[in-house]
Amino acid sequence: MNLARNPASPASTPTAAAGTAAAKNGSRRRRDRCPTAAALLVAVLILGSGPAAAVAPGNPAPDFTLATLDGRPVSLADLKGKWVALEWTNPDCPFVQKHYGAGNMQATQRAAAEARVLWLQINSTRPGHPDHKSARQMSDWLQAMKASPTYAALDEAGTVGRAYSARTTPHMYLINPAGQIVYNGAIDDRRSTDPADIAGARNHMRAAIAEAVGGKPVSLPATTPYGCSIKY
Repeated sequence: MNLARNPASPASTPTAAAGTAAAKNGSRRRRDRCPTAAALLVAVLILGSGPAAAVAPGNPAPDFTLATLDGRPVSLADLKGKWVALEWTNPDCPFVQKHYGAGNMQATQRAAAEARVLWLQINSTRPGHPDHKSARQMSDWLQAMKASPTYAALDEAGTVGRAYSARTTPHMYLINPAGQIVYNGAIDDRRSTDPADIAGARNHMRAAIAEAVGGKPVSLPATTPYGCSIKY
């Protein structure tokens, strides 16, 4: 950093220069942890007003507690201080089958784990619906798919899904260590059930993880999710 050498300028003194540098570094760190103003404007345009706006990037992620498939409680509050990815899923949804059948979701989960992001998969399908799965059925499916979420849970009452305005399967969220949402939207930009489309797609979730964990603003903090409707 080049500073003016004018003795009359306060910024030319070592103390002032250090303060200026610290302020700039602090400002840079704040920018790295939060979406830019332009990105937030795009998020507002995508998410609109109402409940969905409450989970726009930059807002606090709603707290919740769910039982994992093996019966242990998992709470978002207990995960504060960690990066957390949320994935809404339904094994019977063709869009979910696209990403799991091709190994794309599993690869994204592995990339998240390498970045030390905890991954929570949630199924909000209501009991009685043909797509509903028991905890045992979900466990068997995850094993068959060789998937590796950190946690997996049922949200049979739909409480958590509605709190997040989760709309589709899949629907993805990324939460920073401060408990703020930094990404909300689709897994990628190819709105199809064709696995062949994955190769040319931009994986929004993977990009958000790489940017956010790397200390950069998420370039696309909100996108429109696509997939099957959640069966609340």
